[in-house]
Amino acid sequence: MRNLFDPSYSRRKFLFTAGATAATSILLKGCLGNPPESTKSGTSSNPSTGTTANLTAETTPETTSAKLGFIPIFEAAPLIIAKEKGFFAKYGMTEVDVSKQANWGSARDNVEIGSVAGGIDGGQWQMPMPYLISEGLITKNNAKIPMYVLAMLNTQGNGIAIAKSQEGKGISLDMSKAKDYIAGLKKAGKPFRAAYTFPKVNQDFWLRYWLAAGGINPDTDVNLLTVPAAQTVANMKTGTMEGFSTGDPWPARIVGEGIGFMAALTAQIWPFHPEEYFAMRADWVDKNPKATKALLKGIMEAQQWCDKKENRPEMAQILSNAKYYNVPVKILEPMLLGTYIMGDNQPGIEDFQKAAMYWKSPRGSVSYPYKSLDLWFLTESVRWGFLPPSTLENNAKALIAKVNRSDIWKEAAKEAGIPAADIPTNDSRGVEKFFDGKVFDPENPKAYLDSLAIKKV
Repeated sequence: MRNLFDPSYSRRKFLFTAGATAATSILLKGCLGNPPESTKSGTSSNPSTGTTANLTAETTPETTSAKLGFIPIFEAAPLIIAKEKGFFAKYGMTEVDVSKQANWGSARDNVEIGSVAGGIDGGQWQMPMPYLISEGLITKNNAKIPMYVLAMLNTQGNGIAIAKSQEGKGISLDMSKAKDYIAGLKKAGKPFRAAYTFPKVNQDFWLRYWLAAGGINPDTDVNLLTVPAAQTVANMKTGTMEGFSTGDPWPARIVGEGIGFMAALTAQIWPFHPEEYFAMRADWVDKNPKATKALLKGIMEAQQWCDKKENRPEMAQILSNAKYYNVPVKILEPMLLGTYIMGDNQPGIEDFQKAAMYWKSPRGSVSYPYKSLDLWFLTESVRWGFLPPSTLENNAKALIAKVNRSDIWKEAAKEAGIPAADIPTNDSRGVEKFFDGKVFDPENPKAYLDSLAIKKV
């Protein structure tokens, strides 16, 4: 099989392949409407830091505005910091609106209608939401809204929180110790209830992987629920669920409020795993290629700022604002520094390498949207029956080639003066290893599926 991530396997060849695939391939929209009027070259000022970027005819954005959505979890930090620290403005995007979304369903609905109808142009997404939206699998009337994945926002920063009523039951990273207990709950007619914030994406996958690694079938042995991130703490208090998977800071809040404990961090399940992504409507990007790169440059600078440990206290102050997370700094700051109180007699964690990272990790670039990681999400979707097995056999390459725009990331990075050493030359991050010993080789996703005992495919 030809190496999907070999740079010599050009985007043009991918697009040719896409045109030859079945009708389920994503249809990309071209530019909509008339070309925007050209803007004058000049200097854009950063109102927060005072730095400027010299804009030329090649880098002056076609528009100064964009509407981006976010969910109040650590994954959104680069978007918020880029706005608050003036990094968007530095590159000419002086009117970027970063707006809180009620939940993931609202974000999907808002990107479906777009900013022209009062929605959003893009923003923060769990994976593989941009693919599902592009394919019309989670949109109204199955409308296909082509999206482009432009950057990964962060790695890690998620956890699995468990209600206090479940202390002493062996619920921890290794769920094999709690397998009999979980089976007993089901037999008694009171199955363990675990929630995620949106089905068939990141946080659903983390729960499923964690349970299945311990020999527990997430589709038959427990009840899985969808609960918006901001409601998870309240629902845990009222006893409507025993566990949930979501991004920081929500898991830590149940520890801080004495209503639960942390069973595992996703950083333990899959160290330096892909978390959430920056993606935009394809028609907006096609119409505004220079503005897209300006947004990316602002996000990249924000990610570098976020990654500095000395900036994390200020970061906590910014994120705590009511219009963003509305969570006390004392809850946010410890997690941003890698301090986690686990509870239920588990040792605490004080390790900055376990915290959310935004620019670099021991696995290399965090911001770069590796296509091999997209392939894992599609493979896991096949594992649980969310996508047909033919996805991997027939059109995964075409889907990834059309949705993942790592080429735009590279262009933006070069324009921003990112050192060549920090710009990946390969779209594969290589072999991925999980806490239970399983291995995902992007050159052979079928071998990964075959190695998994619990699956639907």
